[in-house]
Amino acid sequence: MTERMLNLNFIKDKRQELEISLQDMADKLGFKHASTYMKYEKGIYLFKANHLPLLANQLRCKTIEELFFEN
Repeated sequence: MTERMLNLNFIKDKRQELEISLQDMADKLGFKHASTYMKYEKGIYLFKANHLPLLANQLRCKTIEELFFEN
């Protein structure tokens, strides 16, 4: 069985490609500060399951699975 992990590089690269600021992402996920979102994007904090649909929507992913890679 393969373990699926969030592809944090994809999340960061896609956000930058779409020109979405850290603060915009923080606002959409319910965080007050851009620095809080940044810690999730860097893997310091772990995204929660309820963040994933919001994250996928903001990054214009067709499915939540696009946020993951197989490890």
